[in-house]
Amino acid sequence: MKNSKSGSQNKRKSSNHKPENNRVSNGHLSDRGNHMPASQQAFQKLFEDGLKDIYWVEKTLTKTIPKMIKKTNNEELSQALQDHLQVTEQHVKNVEKVFSKLSKKPVAKKCAAMSGILEEGEEHMSEHEGMIRDATIIASAQKVEHYEISSYGTLCAYAKLLGMDDVANILHEILEQEEEADRTLSEIAESTVNKEALMMGEESNGK
Repeated sequence: MKNSKSGSQNKRKSSNHKPENNRVSNGHLSDRGNHMPASQQAFQKLFEDGLKDIYWVEKTLTKTIPKMIKKTNNEELSQALQDHLQVTEQHVKNVEKVFSKLSKKPVAKKCAAMSGILEEGEEHMSEHEGMIRDATIIASAQKVEHYEISSYGTLCAYAKLLGMDDVANILHEILEQEEEADRTLSEIAESTVNKEALMMGEESNGK
């Protein structure tokens, strides 16, 4: 009887023991994701899809901004675009850091919305010359910035909701830089480019 009781106790202890591989590691966000409820996993996928989208955007802009620079006439605009190109190249690396924190391989997913904005911008650049073309470049660049501001703002909110504060901090820093770029473009447009584009248009109409 004693042996039977002892065996019963051992059996209960064994059934209450939790295997090591069921423990949630705090070291990697992906480990935590594996233990999320289904609804939370779906929300994290939404976040990751948005990250893939903006990664494609940033990588594509590193090829698009140089084309804009070549077409500009205004030196201040050209310099602003060159400065933002360097910032954009860093954004690519920062987004890759976010993927790393998620223990995910960086993957770019083509963004249909940004593809349309860039295609429209190229059409406008080909249709105009001089300061009017500079005005179209600023308009196109600001459409890009507004999309990025919206995207990074959303990703920041998602990251915070998922408890990924370190990821949210990286994304928020990028967001602030995009907002600064948008302000710089507005200042250049309002101080010189738009006025000169208007004068150029009036001169063309007067001929």
